[in-house]
Amino acid sequence: MTPLPRPARASLSASAADTNASQEDRVLITGGAGFIATNLAAELLRQGRRVIVLDNLSRDGVERNLAWLRARSQDRLRVIVGDVRNARTMKHALAGVSTVFHFAAQVAVTTSLTQPLEDFDVNARGTLTLLEALRIRPGVSLLFTSTNKVYGELGSLGLRAEAGRYTPTEATVGEFGINERQPLAFHSPYGCSKGAADQYVLDYARTFGVQAVVFRMSCIYGAHQCGNEDQGWVAHFARQAMNGAPITIYGDGQQVRDLLFADDLVSAMLLAMKHIQRLRGEAFNIGGGPSNAVSVMNVIDELGSLLGARPQVELAPWRAADQRYYVSDHRKFSNATGWQPKVSVEAGVARLVRWLESARQPVSQFTSAAAR
Repeated sequence: MTPLPRPARASLSASAADTNASQEDRVLITGGAGFIATNLAAELLRQGRRVIVLDNLSRDGVERNLAWLRARSQDRLRVIVGDVRNARTMKHALAGVSTVFHFAAQVAVTTSLTQPLEDFDVNARGTLTLLEALRIRPGVSLLFTSTNKVYGELGSLGLRAEAGRYTPTEATVGEFGINERQPLAFHSPYGCSKGAADQYVLDYARTFGVQAVVFRMSCIYGAHQCGNEDQGWVAHFARQAMNGAPITIYGDGQQVRDLLFADDLVSAMLLAMKHIQRLRGEAFNIGGGPSNAVSVMNVIDELGSLLGARPQVELAPWRAADQRYYVSDHRKFSNATGWQPKVSVEAGVARLVRWLESARQPVSQFTSAAAR
């Protein structure tokens, strides 16, 4: 996901081969130069699909992602430099498209606290602009990338601290994680804007028949992730550790997340589109699940094992709306499609470190929030 500035007129780049592409194999990815989107686009191109990337290129480093994709595209990649809030841009981008993956967003809670109007404009109005464009295009499928933040800070969840991590007191939550029956509780401007977009997507599926599904995602990590403290924390931790720099943990380090490697998420997304007729109008919690649930300190320890020295850690106060425990119960999606995460935390973090080593850049290259 790539943060977006004020709407601008689209700038277009297309190959001659794309002009005659059939609707059946043309895919639009908004925020398509970001982390997850780059992994998705690469897999679609590998499968021989034609991919349209819509991105405003506002974040440092995304041009490198596009260059990497172009090298693998065999003229099947088209880039539109523009903004999802621009209705004219969206109309043009959607021409002849059969599938849309919507990543474009403002992705950091901290940014939403200082710029709530911009956060709402990008996440809520941008999504509504896309939905309006889709409403008059029956048959086009949409996958919207939402967030576990729509469930709020989960303050009512009973927890106990044991063995250096928070554990739910309710056995079912401890065994399976948090499912889609968890009440929505938007917290922070970011939670509100993404939550509003989440609900608009589901309602356009109900009211207007848009073929849409929602993924409420947990902690995604992997190649092409250039995170910072605000977003993409696994990559941020890894880069800090590799540079011998201290890592700041907000809270006590016992908070638990279920990590999901990008390759596993891409597999889930493609399955969702394959089964869109059965899944349309549904929201799914998507993450690594209990088998990939780790505390923040567990990740620090894993990086120490990989790099030969435990990173220096500094503690800071808890941040607003932070969840002490979030693990996805992905059984609803798994039962519907057969999907299961395949990459363990140990293997995934090792692969991330190898990618960061191969793509080392100065820290200044990664000052903006990474996609999630």
